[in-house]
Amino acid sequence: MRVELKGKVGEMMSHIPFGYTIQNGRAVVNEEEAVKIEKLFEAYLSGLSLSEAAQKAGIKRYHTSIARMLTDKRYVEDKFYPPIISKDTFEKAQLERRRRAETLGRIYEHKGNEKKCLNFKFHASIPDNLYDDPFQQAEYAYSLIKSEVILDDNQECYGNSCP
Repeated sequence: MRVELKGKVGEMMSHIPFGYTIQNGRAVVNEEEAVKIEKLFEAYLSGLSLSEAAQKAGIKRYHTSIARMLTDKRYVEDKFYPPIISKDTFEKAQLERRRRAETLGRIYEHKGNEKKCLNFKFHASIPDNLYDDPFQQAEYAYSLIKSEVILDDNQECYGNSCP
């Protein structure tokens, strides 16, 4: 049974990670689940896919949950959770994940000179003219809108002046 734990121990926790239980307010390794986590890392490092490694370890979770487990630093180093796997094993798994992602072309490297628009702001003044025809009123109202775009380096550009 998973319990929502609210409180601060270094940071707010939304749930108890697989492999741990809480006893008397402290995280304790669940030995049965810890063995499965060790098997998961071992199977993944042996070359199995995420799903196959989880199946071999006896963990019934979705693909994304397994991926999160393989990147969860709480299994190695955390003030609240005792370690389940070695730092060396964890680092090998991270390198293997990166290698597989690069092989499949799933790594996007950000180019520092790109300008991306992050935020849009729209300004419209109060209409001076009121029309009986709703289409004419809408056309007039839309003509009052001025857009502003905030770039990632906090420079502003207006209308067509954006890159």
